Amino acid sequence: MQLLETFRLPPDFRGRPGWYVQLWWIVQALLFRTSPQFMYGWRRFLMRCFGAKVGKNVIIRPSVQTQFPWKVSIGDHSWIGDDVRLYSLGHITIGDNVVISQKSYLCTGSHDYTDESFPIFAQEIKIEPGCWLATDVYVGPGVTIGAGTVIGARSSVFRSLPAKKICVGSPAKAIRDRC
Repeated sequence: MQLLETFRLPPDFRGRPGWYVQLWWIVQALLFRTSPQFMYGWRRFLMRCFGAKVGKNVIIRPSVQTQFPWKVSIGDHSWIGDDVRLYSLGHITIGDNVVISQKSYLCTGSHDYTDESFPIFAQEIKIEPGCWLATDVYVGPGVTIGAGTVIGARSSVFRSLPAKKICVGSPAKAIRDRC
């Protein structure tokens, strides 16, 4: 069982000072989320100002949320849909021509429940080029999704998946090759 009074955040876990994190959250709430739908360039600009690597012609909807944009990299021509959460306690790398559909959740962090101090950890998520994560997909810490793979709606990905597959379920499993 966890004893939360013993919990300590690892040094430099956020990757930036607390005031900078708070500034991003204010900018995200006031300037990013309130921007009109068509202002993709504005949202790319804001994320880049806070250290995100965002490729050309990336579509990021105003309802997208990210914890720490300086830990996010999005390749050229990718789409990040409505209500997507990029919980970037660790790095999130999204390749070129990737679609992450609405309500999907990429979660790079968790806690070690076997240790009573309940330490937090982060592991990178990599979505390789040409993938499509359909609506409401969950991707857990340390997962790599191989190039060209499709993850079906409402699937949960807890382990890395190979390239050019159609995967569905919870946990997501490959059911056939992607043509």
